[in-house]
Amino acid sequence: MSTESASLKNHNTFALPVNAAHLVIAEQIEMMIKAWQKAQKRKEPMLVLGEGSNVLFLEDFAGTVMINNLKGIEIREQDDAWHLHVSAGENWHHLVSHTLECGIPGLENLALIPGLVGSAPIQNIGAYGIELKQVCEYVDLLDLTTGEIDRIDHQDCEFGYRESIFKHELKDGFVIVGVGLRLNKQWSPQLNYGDLTKLDPQTVTPLQVFESVCAMRRSKLPDPSITGNAGSFFKNPLVSGETANELLTQYPSMPHYPQQDGQVKLAAGWLIDQCSLKGYQIGGAAVHRQQALVLVNADNASSQDVVALARHVRNTVASKFGVWLEPEVRFIGAIGELNAVEVLS
Repeated sequence: MSTESASLKNHNTFALPVNAAHLVIAEQIEMMIKAWQKAQKRKEPMLVLGEGSNVLFLEDFAGTVMINNLKGIEIREQDDAWHLHVSAGENWHHLVSHTLECGIPGLENLALIPGLVGSAPIQNIGAYGIELKQVCEYVDLLDLTTGEIDRIDHQDCEFGYRESIFKHELKDGFVIVGVGLRLNKQWSPQLNYGDLTKLDPQTVTPLQVFESVCAMRRSKLPDPSITGNAGSFFKNPLVSGETANELLTQYPSMPHYPQQDGQVKLAAGWLIDQCSLKGYQIGGAAVHRQQALVLVNADNASSQDVVALARHVRNTVASKFGVWLEPEVRFIGAIGELNAVEVLS
């Protein structure tokens, strides 16, 4: 399906009133290639979206927005693991629920993360001690120019903290069309965060982990169908061990998570909360009252309201803690993605 001059209000979870020059809902790979060729002919940019759960449109988009709507989940069982091939247009949480219904554990910590399967490798999504890179086997990538699909092995995806090659070299002119996952039959629960620490590792079931994760996320995060938001707005910052120790002498109760490379991950939500910013509002945009890491469209916010609020939050945290937060949300301008840190600086 293709539409001229279409509203994107229902295609970004911030529910911002922005438009695209063209909107294409692509249910087949052929539609994707055709949309790309048309955009190239018009000399206009193209943006591929899933559910728009991790984007902030700064203005109307001057080209084609293509919604990835490819469907299908295939499961292959081997002695030691299940191998899944999942089309990029499947809803991520639906996949997590479906695997558990099939008796396949391994994704339960990633329950209720908004968005589509195709977006998961771009961000290397993660929550409650698990990241996609731990279960990802490969990513199938469509080259829109040649029409060929390349299988990118997980080692070549350059996964990092909310990072991958799909944000950089393989961003323009490529679309993720499928993701391969390997879920080990030797299941061991990951219970290091939040209410999961209260569960007994000896007796806990994957479904109990799933239900606990869902309860935690629902208690803290606003439902985007009711209150526009893009989930966690900022990444949890990584600082040197030295910086972390200096902060801990001042703030002994500060949550901190030492990493294997000697860096320490801090909790962005805690830093924002310590600045007394919950409920702080600029225009129609506000810091969520339950979870400081989430910025919400509280009252018909404009894109400029959200940017002004994000800038205020970032500057306030930096002046109190000397730590500069980086947005996790992708900032989209009229012709494509912009450097979010530069926009806020």
